[in-house]
Amino acid sequence: MTEFLLEARARVLHDLAAYRMADASAVSVLEEALSQRGWWVAQWPDGAAFLAGLIAQDVQDALFDAGSRWPRCRACGPGPEHSLGVEPELGEDPRWVCTESGLEVAPVGALRALDQSTG
Repeated sequence: MTEFLLEARARVLHDLAAYRMADASAVSVLEEALSQRGWWVAQWPDGAAFLAGLIAQDVQDALFDAGSRWPRCRACGPGPEHSLGVEPELGEDPRWVCTESGLEVAPVGALRALDQSTG
């Protein structure tokens, strides 16, 4: 079980860092999500393969509640700001998908880093 939690932590932390969101507040949100999902997976061990997507969603929801949109879609170009979502909501091999176009952007844990000229 621990290896699945550590893998999920690494994947979500990578995506936070890729969008320059891996500050103390966001990492605390991530740690809280890991703590809660640790209990959840102890109750349902077969759900271990779903942890990365669930934790990404938990962090995304908590950051949104705190007033931050993460991760913002960069695939659509100019237009209204919108987020990426995790698909499948409960399943293996979670990926970030544009909530507007449905375009698959990257697996959870593989978002590309913002370059210096991008905000």
